[in-house]
Amino acid sequence: MSEPKTPVPTPAGDTYKGWVFKWTNYIKGYQRRWFVLSNGLLSYYRTHAEMGHTCRGTINLATATITVDDACNFVISNGGAQTYHLKASCEVERQRWITALELAKAKAARMQAESDDSGDDFPSSSPPSAPGQGGGSQNSEVQSALRTLGSKVEDISTCNDLISKHGSALQRSLSELDSLRLTGEAGDKIRQVTERATLFRITSNAMINACRDFLALAQAHSKRLQKALQAERDQRVRLEETLEQLAKQHNHLERAFRGASQSNATADNKSASGPGKGEGSDEDDDNEFFDAMEEAPEFITVPADPHFHKRSSSNISGFNSEMCPDDQSLNEEPLAMNQESPSQGLVPLKKRRTRIADKPNYSLNLWSIMKNCIGKELSKIPMPVNFNEPISMLQRLSEDLEYHELLDKASKCQSSLEQMCYVAAFSVSSYSTTVHRTGKPFNPLLGETYELDRRRESGYRSLCEQVSHHPPAAAHHVISDRGWTLRQEITVASKFRGKYLSIMPLGTIHAIFEKGNNHYTWKKVTTTVHNIIVGKLWIDQSGEIDVVNHTTGDRCHLKFAPYSYFSRDVARKVTGVVMDKDGKAHYVLSGTWDEKMEFSRVMQSSLGGENGTEGKQKTVYQTLKAREVWRRNPLPEGADTMYYFTSLALTLNEYEEGISPTDSRRRPDQRLMEEGRWDEGNSEKQRLEEKQRIVRREREREAVSQRIASQPEEAVDEDSLTDPSLKSAPHDSHLALWFDRCEDQITGEQVHIYKGGYWEAKDRGIWEGCPDIY
Repeated sequence: MSEPKTPVPTPAGDTYKGWVFKWTNYIKGYQRRWFVLSNGLLSYYRTHAEMGHTCRGTINLATATITVDDACNFVISNGGAQTYHLKASCEVERQRWITALELAKAKAARMQAESDDSGDDFPSSSPPSAPGQGGGSQNSEVQSALRTLGSKVEDISTCNDLISKHGSALQRSLSELDSLRLTGEAGDKIRQVTERATLFRITSNAMINACRDFLALAQAHSKRLQKALQAERDQRVRLEETLEQLAKQHNHLERAFRGASQSNATADNKSASGPGKGEGSDEDDDNEFFDAMEEAPEFITVPADPHFHKRSSSNISGFNSEMCPDDQSLNEEPLAMNQESPSQGLVPLKKRRTRIADKPNYSLNLWSIMKNCIGKELSKIPMPVNFNEPISMLQRLSEDLEYHELLDKASKCQSSLEQMCYVAAFSVSSYSTTVHRTGKPFNPLLGETYELDRRRESGYRSLCEQVSHHPPAAAHHVISDRGWTLRQEITVASKFRGKYLSIMPLGTIHAIFEKGNNHYTWKKVTTTVHNIIVGKLWIDQSGEIDVVNHTTGDRCHLKFAPYSYFSRDVARKVTGVVMDKDGKAHYVLSGTWDEKMEFSRVMQSSLGGENGTEGKQKTVYQTLKAREVWRRNPLPEGADTMYYFTSLALTLNEYEEGISPTDSRRRPDQRLMEEGRWDEGNSEKQRLEEKQRIVRREREREAVSQRIASQPEEAVDEDSLTDPSLKSAPHDSHLALWFDRCEDQITGEQVHIYKGGYWEAKDRGIWEGCPDIY
């Protein structure tokens, strides 16, 4: 094996770092890794770039053994699961590493020994290490234990004083009896009792002295013991911080390709097609995590020469080297956008809230509720508010606009293919708010509405209405001053399967842009909530999305990879390809639905690479450098106590003047839950649901009456009044207030489309026809 020239490891204070070859497995042999020796720990990384986020392994030298095999090889082992077989480029370099390792090991062992008996080295008043660690409570427990110990010793001392006092009195009484000159057997008995009393007094005095010595010793060393306990607590805190860091590193391991550079990711894909390719794959990935076959990716991307299009194209069969005229201006530059005019007048905006009441910590017997719900439709299960979050499904649907700026940018694109990249990123961004959101939104009441007027801040107005209750369906319409319209009607089908909950949104989302009249449609993927009964709840998104431009025929196929413990891919991975109507690829999208999405322009495409799961060759795309198109906004401070709401979600239920009487902000059970009054919220929720049932039954009776009245007189008899077919037929004659039901011209589906009038009614302050649902 030819070894690249390895730089001499460089010391930096207590840190020692450099390239060393590490044995991986019998297929790949020794692979070059970047090793860092610091603070008695030897860690290694695949490249320099990984030092900031992904550590491939760490071994503690304090308990490790270092052995030399030959001129260049040496082994480091902790006697357990970690053993590193290393190889230096030459004997001199190996000796440098051996010397540095031995010094670091001696220092680590010495520090560990000093920390075991360094109780007096800590100050008497050590500050708390971090909030929430329980430092004050532990100190109070130590003080309480010491006080209790001292009290018990004082009790023993008091009892022994009494024993000594009474023993002395007994001894005097026996001496007085002895002086009475008793003869015979009585005198012998008295002398015997006197001797025993003397032995008892001597023993009691000895016990008293021992207890006093113990008390003095305990008092003398109590401060030292307290300091030692404080030192142990601090050490435990440091260990907890280390474990937290290791957990983060483990998380980064699952997202290794995301943290690595594009070139490293390319090398990984290349090495997957055959053994012995060197730097492309890591032994930890192969040996520790990926013991089963996972679904192979549909395509491979490799970096292209940025100036590829300037060279004449060679006549290689299967390559697609033509350039789309609309893409000529892109090259490696980001997608060109027209910036907003800075001369626009500044209008004072409404200050919106940034906090809600913290979530109460109420216990609940989950199984007692869930065991009767298996196999039922989720919308038909009476759930207490303990499982909810204080927003309705209409408000949750409005959260899709968290990253509305992607549509703002898309509306300014000159090319429909550029525009497709932003629309596809927008379709992915709506899932970023679901990572930690395990609470169930409130099921909207029939006729419930929700408006989100952000025209002054962001240029759009949004309206949702619950248009059906069984099955639950919500119609949503958004109009933006920045040249786009969004509409959707979503019906949620959900099933509880005992261990997990599947949520399947049904319906089509439409995005229409004034510029170019481009009309896009796509559907949502399946959401799965795991560990419903046992364990920590976590959410996954899986499935495929086809974003279609019905005006130009462009298409973007997005794939949401389901989470797998054995997969070598990044967790929550999303990949996609933007193609024109002829099937020619122009952009490749990649990223994760919980963090960011990137796009790369395709320069060439060909069939090649490793075979797929069905023996088909994968498509290899040569792309320019990836550019970020979307990144998730950070959660607000304290989000973990506020249902993990985003900054937008925190404002959704904030009360506003002039809203419709049916608006979700007026819903009392939801408001009570937000304020932390869950018991009252449960009672109010039952009242609202029962009221809705009464209204529905009345509406059904009216529908039956109208149906019977519309039949010929001779057909109406006693039997027809109790005809089961009449009872089983759907009688819900509810008509939406702000949406009309019609056939969609694009998809052919029966949908509800906004008919207008809501914002005009709000401006007038007249809400005629709004039902009394609360």
